[in-house]
Amino acid sequence: MCTFGVEFIHCAMIEKLQGVVLRTIKYNDKNAIVRVYTDMHGVMAFLLPQGNGKVARQRRALFQPLSLVEIVADIRQGRDLYSIKEARCLHPLHSLHTDPIKNAVALFVTELLSAVIVEQERNPALFSFVAGSVVFLDRANGGIANFHICFLYNLGVFIGIEPDRDTYRPGCVFDMEGGVFSSCHPVHGHYVEGVEAEAVYRLSRITYANMHLFRFNRGQRNRLLQLTLDYYRLHNSALGELHSPAVLADLFS
Repeated sequence: MCTFGVEFIHCAMIEKLQGVVLRTIKYNDKNAIVRVYTDMHGVMAFLLPQGNGKVARQRRALFQPLSLVEIVADIRQGRDLYSIKEARCLHPLHSLHTDPIKNAVALFVTELLSAVIVEQERNPALFSFVAGSVVFLDRANGGIANFHICFLYNLGVFIGIEPDRDTYRPGCVFDMEGGVFSSCHPVHGHYVEGVEAEAVYRLSRITYANMHLFRFNRGQRNRLLQLTLDYYRLHNSALGELHSPAVLADLFS
């Protein structure tokens, strides 16, 4: 994995950043806006030239969702939109955008990150996790049916909403509002019990290295995805309804 840092070039306002592309939206006839999760400033918005010229076409190809890029930009305080002086591919992605299954998973990751990561501040651990996850997905040779579940659960660790696994005891219910396991049913209705509470606890052990060992059928996997997204929404009001889970629900058996 590459190292992440900042390099000042010529003057204190020109910075070299590493980033994960989130999404691109139309701005006007000449420019689009590309949102990038960067290593030094969190989520940032950059102008992306449109048009049919060679440079514009190369830039659009470079800034596909989840692409890993290096950007040289003029970063001035008080701005919300920045111009790109130079950009290059930081890590080539060989299958993420061409493999239909990986691309569907990538769309989910992009949609999720665009909703839950909004801060404009440095978070090295989170950035490393996101960038490393993209590289892992790109390099994977099959066995990714649980990738979106693994990514979703472990992302919660880095954004501070990880369930407290230390409170688990067999037979406990999982209080989704409190993020804890309890021997008593909470007064609110946001909890799961039985095999679903046990499944939440099991997910606390899931990693990219062992996710293929977690055996779920389609119904179980879809239920876990829905439960985890519901848990996110209880702890992050910015997360609304996502479109991509419906695609994933039909993708993995």
